[in-house]
Amino acid sequence: MADTQVEEKTYTLDEILTAVNRNNRLVLWNDDTNTFEHVIHCLIKYLDYTDSQAEKIAWIVHTKGKCTILEGTWTEIEVYRKILKHEGLSVTNE
Repeated sequence: MADTQVEEKTYTLDEILTAVNRNNRLVLWNDDTNTFEHVIHCLIKYLDYTDSQAEKIAWIVHTKGKCTILEGTWTEIEVYRKILKHEGLSVTNE
């Protein structure tokens, strides 16, 4: 009978969350409070969008009511949700 070898691998919590929760989305919602300039500024500053990308997202949010602005792990999305919420933006983790 042949010997069976078992390989053990250790995963971090973040690696597990990444594998399990890849479909989390950060959604930016339209509101009557924030200006286009503020929304665009936040998208550029915190999410590294270009000026034109941020402007396009702002128009999508304005015309359609919402736009997915980031996809990733629950942990990543939650960090950015808190930052953008602190800036006054209407965002949810879905």
